[in-house]
Amino acid sequence: MPPNTPRNLAIYDSVLETIGWTPLIRLHRVTTGIRTPVYAKADFFNPGGSVKDRIGLPIIEAAERSGALKPGGTIVEGTSGNTGVGLALAAAIKGYKCIFTMPDKMSQEKVRLMKAFGAEVIVTPTAVPPDHPDHYVVMAKRIAKETPNAVLAGQFENMANPQAHYDTTGPELWAQSEGRITHFVGAAGTGGTLSGTGRFLKERNPAVRIVGADPQGSILAETWRTKGQGHPASAPYKVEGIGQDCVPKTLDMSVLDDFRTVSDKDALNTARRFTREEGLFIGGSAGLIAHAALELARELDDPHAFVVTFLCDTGERYLSKMYNDEWMRENQLLDDDRVTMGQLLGRKRAGAQGIVSVAPATPVRQALRLMTTHDLSQLPVMDGEACVGSVTETQLTTRALDDAKVLDEPVRTVMDAPYPVVGGTERVEAIAKLLSKTNRAVLVKSNGHIDGIVTRSDVLQYLMAR
Repeated sequence: MPPNTPRNLAIYDSVLETIGWTPLIRLHRVTTGIRTPVYAKADFFNPGGSVKDRIGLPIIEAAERSGALKPGGTIVEGTSGNTGVGLALAAAIKGYKCIFTMPDKMSQEKVRLMKAFGAEVIVTPTAVPPDHPDHYVVMAKRIAKETPNAVLAGQFENMANPQAHYDTTGPELWAQSEGRITHFVGAAGTGGTLSGTGRFLKERNPAVRIVGADPQGSILAETWRTKGQGHPASAPYKVEGIGQDCVPKTLDMSVLDDFRTVSDKDALNTARRFTREEGLFIGGSAGLIAHAALELARELDDPHAFVVTFLCDTGERYLSKMYNDEWMRENQLLDDDRVTMGQLLGRKRAGAQGIVSVAPATPVRQALRLMTTHDLSQLPVMDGEACVGSVTETQLTTRALDDAKVLDEPVRTVMDAPYPVVGGTERVEAIAKLLSKTNRAVLVKSNGHIDGIVTRSDVLQYLMAR
């Protein structure tokens, strides 16, 4: 779509009318080397910042139609955060109160966001079995029973949840792809997105493949693989909002053609890549789904396929966690990207050729020719394994222009101070402080031998690339 194409030309009656019809975006940089086209359904464009905006209003309206929710009533739900926001957004327009329970592994940004909409938030322990009284879903059910004029939203068993995706997400994808979609990749927290969207797409074209992505530690993928005959055990994981320790009633596994398991590390680092390489600021669940979609696209290797990955929510909800390098390192989820001098030297094309140097007795004329031949601006002066001095093209040229006799003098008569020698395991950031106008390079030494030279330009290029 051209950048100046008008959007939102009509006046909306309320913010609720802006939910849905989120953009479908072709991915480019993260798909480098992959022939299969991959598109992202950016559902964080919803007004509440997530896919769960789609189910908030339908759940409330279903409760109104049934008579369970009356004016001035209270909506209660166990949520990982996004459903709470979707419900609170609709409740703010319709005048209902909200009480939400949420596991303590979820980000503080989500707690504060729900409170900003006026909801009461009760944080519960994560590490309890699904039938424990303190489990967030069990506690929500109890609160709904004990609170006068309250209704449980029940996203895990309420069929208004998958129906919302059958009515909106599926038709949007079919229209946006012009019926060309071949694969839809999503994840299951409640299963509403996969079930409703998958059912709609398969009714339009039974050949469309519906692929689930699941965190390591969730039981859903293994339950699907064993057709419910296995008894997988759940384990803790960091990705929020998807995966389960029991199978929700709203998840129709018969719709799925594949279910892939993704690690926390792959999920969160993929989300960070999408932000930095595609400008799509997404959360960890979207990163998990995207990792599975890219893996699938690479395997398909089909330029005629049309793979859609689902971007569930915005990365703004995870600034204190997955977008915090310290938190990522504390949880062993971030590769140490601090490069050593040995690694930086290995990246240089000249690194494999050995160091280019001159001896103290080498004529200045020969030193200048060496620099021209190898396109260098400086050389170390070496006496065996010892650096005894250094020369630069600018220095030698200036001296030779002032007095041509200098060209035939040995470089020891005109050389500057030797370059510092550093270890190959030293970090680039630490060594950068040694480099200055008067000290243009350092020599890298490993196992008692000089391996090569790293210049100010090399370090600057590394820092710029980061």
